Amino acid sequence: MLAPKDLLDALSGHAARLMSGDTPLPKSEIESQLKALLQNGFSKLDLVSREEFDSQMVVLARTRARLESLEAKVAELEARLTPTAE
Repeated sequence: MLAPKDLLDALSGHAARLMSGDTPLPKSEIESQLKALLQNGFSKLDLVSREEFDSQMVVLARTRARLESLEAKVAELEARLTPTAE
């Protein structure tokens, strides 16, 4: 797997060849090929969709809240078990 910088450099090189080819392509054909090129390049990176990222952020927030609740309960139980000095 290419490093992200190397992949972007390769994509940039392919895009430059598309734009400066010997035979001028119609704009729609260039856009179509460039889109396919970018999709292929991005599929090689470890990317997630915005929806997946947002859903994982919700899960993380719930997990963090649950952890804080459990930490408070543990602290309360520890306080009950610790004999008070009088």
